[in-house]
Amino acid sequence: MEYFDTLETRAPQDREAALLAALPAQIDHAKTRAPGYGEILAGVEPAEVMSRAALAALPVTRKSDLMERQAAAPPFGGLAALGKEGAAGQAAHLFASPGPIYEFDTARAGFWRLERALFAAGFRPGDVVHNCFAYHLTPGGWMLDGAARSLGCAVVPGGVGNSEQQVQAIAHFRPSGYTGTPDFLKVLLDKGDELGVDCGSITRALVSGGALFPQMRQAYAERGVAVLQCYATADLGLIAYESEAREGMILDEHIIVEILRPGTGDPLPEGEVGEVVVTTLNPDYPLIRFATGDLSAILPGASPCGRTAPRIKGWMGRADQAAKVKGMFVQPAQVAAVLKRHREIARARLVVIRQDDSDAMILHCEVSGGDEALGEAIAASLQEACKLKGAVELVAPGSLPNDGKVIDDQRSYD
Repeated sequence: MEYFDTLETRAPQDREAALLAALPAQIDHAKTRAPGYGEILAGVEPAEVMSRAALAALPVTRKSDLMERQAAAPPFGGLAALGKEGAAGQAAHLFASPGPIYEFDTARAGFWRLERALFAAGFRPGDVVHNCFAYHLTPGGWMLDGAARSLGCAVVPGGVGNSEQQVQAIAHFRPSGYTGTPDFLKVLLDKGDELGVDCGSITRALVSGGALFPQMRQAYAERGVAVLQCYATADLGLIAYESEAREGMILDEHIIVEILRPGTGDPLPEGEVGEVVVTTLNPDYPLIRFATGDLSAILPGASPCGRTAPRIKGWMGRADQAAKVKGMFVQPAQVAAVLKRHREIARARLVVIRQDDSDAMILHCEVSGGDEALGEAIAASLQEACKLKGAVELVAPGSLPNDGKVIDDQRSYD
């Protein structure tokens, strides 16, 4: 059995002690070097934050808070520790993600810590990796690119789209591994079949940015590709990853994770489903109790693979009703934007399903006397608002449940 480092197999009590011992210095660093945290943590004595109970007393920072702070105090809302006011010039790359949310990385080795997930998925020095996360403005491509190169791999920067050119590159460079969203791997393999191009060199994959459904994983296995997944965000880097045991997702070694009752700062007991909240030990971006908006639960015991860090069940949906569709978040506010454009709609619900091994959206709209032209116009507005295509179904007034749900994710995550 191989491990990325000895941290992965240390005694759980040693890991917990080390993380909590590092917490006071990180709190002090955030207050001192990041002006925003000087405000958020005003009155907090860092030396007293030495337990999970003390951590739970600190404020939670949400993505909505981050967006507001960044708008008021560009570029990073005072939460980055990059010199005076988080100077962007001290970053290596600057990113703009939908929201908008602005992120960065630095030249610090292992900034996003994804090397650990790649290693657990079987990637080794000397491998060639075909990376299909987006490189344009958003950080996904750079996150895996940097980690793979740090691990000693060569990277083909495929990005998204251009599937015909990508399969030609796969046939030429013969990469052994793929990184990208779960769905896009199928696009490439199918395109290879269509063109008669051999993509069989790919035997392993690390995927993220969307759900890896059991039937999808099995279909890849039947094609000779062993697929594992990881859970990471542009703000926090790696949160959790799968090992060959495939029993839950193992937490990264350099973060403190809490599962909170959604909408509160209150930790939940092991096994209860709640919102994933992360405190990172990254000195450049010292996010404290940063709420991801994702739902999960802590699993009991340790992974059979020998790694001893706590495990989460995996991604179980969004606490804020947002859904990740084909690697992109769809928010209730985007559905509201469609309704504002079409006043004929009394109420709407966006249903997300799996259709032909891919994510699909159907916007159910309550209208009186709608016709095909209206449905097409609403579909165009939906695509403009969400940057994704979706079907529209016009239904009679009063037929949708009056339960406040705007996005209904009907995909199974079991």
